[in-house]
Amino acid sequence: MVLIASMLALGSANKDWKYGNYTGWGFNHGTYHLNETKGPSKITVGGSENWHYGFDYKQWAWKNGPFYINDTLVFKYDPPNDTTRPHSVYLFQNPWSFMKCDLSQAKKVGKPTQGGGKGFEFVLNRWQPYYFACGEHNGLHCKDGLMRFVIFPMFRGWHY
Repeated sequence: MVLIASMLALGSANKDWKYGNYTGWGFNHGTYHLNETKGPSKITVGGSENWHYGFDYKQWAWKNGPFYINDTLVFKYDPPNDTTRPHSVYLFQNPWSFMKCDLSQAKKVGKPTQGGGKGFEFVLNRWQPYYFACGEHNGLHCKDGLMRFVIFPMFRGWHY
């Protein structure tokens, strides 16, 4: 199951193979590539939408991949106040806890107070799937608010 989830995540990161295999692995060496940067990038999660309840982050990740090892994800969200609900960033260790939004199997990597200003930064420093979600309100933002996504960063240079 882990292998299948990993393959799906990696496949999602490479969804634009219809334009040519830019990994350099065997066929159709086209020049098309979404991310032509030569070094690590800083990517704001959600783009101009930032990190908030009700936005589809799975779709955002699908449209904005591929992501690469050593890229930095920036989670921007307002600190909690009288009119703003709190948000956080949790990293799940496996796909099963992620799919169930089981916070007991996750680690809080971004506190509710860390998303203001320049945001909370998380570096994708390993070749592995990363399962992110908001853990506030006992996982409600994860379950009902679409505040979760998976990415599997690639090695930079696979497309050269």
